[in-house]
Amino acid sequence: MGSNRTDHRRSRHAACAVKYHFVFCPKRRRRVLKGAIAKRLRQIIEEVAAENEWEIIRLAILPDHVHLFLQADTRHAPYQVVRAFKGRSSRILRDEYPRLLRLPSLWTRSYYCGTTGRVSEETVKQYIEQQS
Repeated sequence: MGSNRTDHRRSRHAACAVKYHFVFCPKRRRRVLKGAIAKRLRQIIEEVAAENEWEIIRLAILPDHVHLFLQADTRHAPYQVVRAFKGRSSRILRDEYPRLLRLPSLWTRSYYCGTTGRVSEETVKQYIEQQS
């Protein structure tokens, strides 16, 4: 289908190229992700990704939201991926930075998730049509 096979993650039974773009925000969109907190958040995100064998492609931590673009695998649903990052970072950051306890929770319950690929939706449709 035109995608580069080296971009695929492989296991015994699957090959996949699943890339997610997540955006999530602190509660009430507070501008708390700066300085030492942002630096520590980056470390936590990198640790969670490494433990799960997820590859961070890009990460941007702004004062009031996070953009995380990563390659995962099919063992984890998107909600599990974002929950891993938000859950661990909330626990650690609120423990290490007590001023974050002023917020009822560090993160909002919502998040954005988009998927990307090297081929367009139209290319996939054409490829499937050509198979029949």
